[in-house]
Amino acid sequence: MKAALRPILELLAVFPGLLLAYFPVRSYLNQPPGRLAARLLPLMAGACVGGGLICLRFQCPTEAAQAVLALAAALIYIKTLRISSWKSGTIALSVCAVFACINSISRAVSAALLIYVRAPWLEPWLCLSAGIFYNAACWLFTAAAYYPSTRAVRTMVEDDHFAQTWYVFWVLPLIFILLNIVMTPRYQVTLQTGRVLQVYIVFSIALLMLLLCFYAIFLLMAVSLNRNARLRQENQLLIMQRQRYESLKAAIEEARQARHDLRHQLNQISMLVEEGDMEGLRGFLARSVSRIPSLEMRFCENGAADSVVGYYCGLCGREEIPIHVRLDLPETLPVDEMDLCLVLSNLLENALEASLRTAAVRRQITVTAYLHAARLLLIEVENPFDGAVKEKDGVFRSSKRKGDGVGLQSVRHIAERSGGASTFTYQDGVFRARVMLRG
Repeated sequence: MKAALRPILELLAVFPGLLLAYFPVRSYLNQPPGRLAARLLPLMAGACVGGGLICLRFQCPTEAAQAVLALAAALIYIKTLRISSWKSGTIALSVCAVFACINSISRAVSAALLIYVRAPWLEPWLCLSAGIFYNAACWLFTAAAYYPSTRAVRTMVEDDHFAQTWYVFWVLPLIFILLNIVMTPRYQVTLQTGRVLQVYIVFSIALLMLLLCFYAIFLLMAVSLNRNARLRQENQLLIMQRQRYESLKAAIEEARQARHDLRHQLNQISMLVEEGDMEGLRGFLARSVSRIPSLEMRFCENGAADSVVGYYCGLCGREEIPIHVRLDLPETLPVDEMDLCLVLSNLLENALEASLRTAAVRRQITVTAYLHAARLLLIEVENPFDGAVKEKDGVFRSSKRKGDGVGLQSVRHIAERSGGASTFTYQDGVFRARVMLRG
């Protein structure tokens, strides 16, 4: 019984690992937590028991079974979340790296126990007591990491401006996993040589501490970047609103001046009519009409969306790019106004840049936004383009610099975060962006 319990205990560490991985992202599950637990718990428990019995039957080490089980758990984890594979995969690797360090410490504990009780070194790497220690350490770490992981990692996951970092962060936990594999002796009897055991213990603990320090630094950096990006967004919105205000003020002043001159214009018209000067009358009317400002400056009742669209309408006007706006948005929206502004500004920025690289006769931007079913906000931006759209695996490449385009990636992340969706299509020289935000 004891012989069977040891490998099973080693494999059962997958349960605290899954809990630690799911804590920060439980709001992104693509199915109810109860249903997921009912399906996942029996499956993983059966895999742990079956894998442990197989290792016992064939007298093989559990490292291979642990690797297979961890890989299967990571794949299930990625498939059950509504976030990108980069984020979910990196979180899974991070948890594996921590548990790899705890496993190394447990091996050191096992070696120390075998020396203490003078047991033969033909015993498995983890004796039963060390297996219990391994599980207890994993559960204790999971409990201790609940609050910081839930708070800090959730901030990182929701941070749209930190998206590019997920593509490189996975390297850090992978390095620590490999370091634990490399420094572990093939045979535990090696630990009897000189001070190898003492060095192994120090290195195992140092790796865990160093890994946690790296995680803390990375999370602090994420929070700082998120705060700075948020401030830049708010400043940009304020600039847009200021420019919008200046445009409205100029239009109002022009309208007031026109009303002031109206009496003089009416007198002039009356005089031209009395003289029968039809040509002079036509010219005067044409000049008067041209001086009347356009007051079609308000697109919808929502001030934030109105400011962003008005700002880009002004930019399009200066570049002589026709823009058609159809906004049906109330003053109060079920979605976060900052998210709405970011989506609109990113989509319109991309549309404006594409239009500037397009032949003048084909330039045209269409913007549509409206509420659907009270909780859904639908946004569509359409523009023609010349040349080719660079896309790989659903990620659009930037046309302004080397690397991935941040704008559309940010839009996609905002939509996913709210439980919505986004689609980007390009066909027959027309690019269409459709975004659904859920309140």
